[in-house]
Amino acid sequence: MQIISVINQKGGVGKTTTVINLSAGLAHLGKKILVIDLDPQGNATTGLGLSNLSNSNETIYGVLNGTNNITGVIKKTNFKNLDIITSNVDLSGLEVETAGDNERAFILKSKLTAYLNDFRTNYDYILIDCPPSLSLLTVMALVTSNSLLVPLQTEFFALEGVTQLIKTIERIKVNLNPNLEIRGILLTMYDKRNKLSSQVEKEARDFFNKKVYTTVIPRNVRLSEAPSHGMPVLIYDKACPGSKSYFSFTDEFINQENLGSSAA
Repeated sequence: MQIISVINQKGGVGKTTTVINLSAGLAHLGKKILVIDLDPQGNATTGLGLSNLSNSNETIYGVLNGTNNITGVIKKTNFKNLDIITSNVDLSGLEVETAGDNERAFILKSKLTAYLNDFRTNYDYILIDCPPSLSLLTVMALVTSNSLLVPLQTEFFALEGVTQLIKTIERIKVNLNPNLEIRGILLTMYDKRNKLSSQVEKEARDFFNKKVYTTVIPRNVRLSEAPSHGMPVLIYDKACPGSKSYFSFTDEFINQENLGSSAA
């Protein structure tokens, strides 16, 4: 079983969309998936058809503040093989509440480790949707994860943001999680009519080489519409370009395991 954080400190890069559709794609292939929504906005929660207005004790916040355990907060989605630990806005207070705790970066890891040790879980993947910042919650995810998936929008300044993220990852590796690695970089919001998109793609592939997935995710209206219906685009509209690209990406993601390498 692998714990993978989907991370980028910039907002609006397709991070939550990737969590929702990769988890749905993997579940469709028969893999057992747990999504942990670690973003106080709770968009992965609503995007998978659950409410982000639920009792805080029944969310990831309830686990991290010690009022609940992981078994008490896992919820079924409407999609086979796909469970979620939901989030809501109360999670944004955690940083202040844990200010005096020297071990706070390890809270999520210790709770998750205890759960995995006590229960013979059959999840193939745990996917963590990180908030769009390099905050305590993001550090918690980095400490907990085996690897990272970085959505990178094919727009100006995109690579600059990833450079900052890599510096943070290196610091986490030195101090808190030496085995952490970038599993892959997924190019998102690709517009083939736009010269800048192909330019950013070239720069990313030159810089990160094989870490960049072959699949690129296009700009697509259906991708934007699907979350408002509480479902992955793979179910909302299987035939649209966004769905086709996420199906393709899921296959590429799975093939990484078969190749036994850390990047596609």
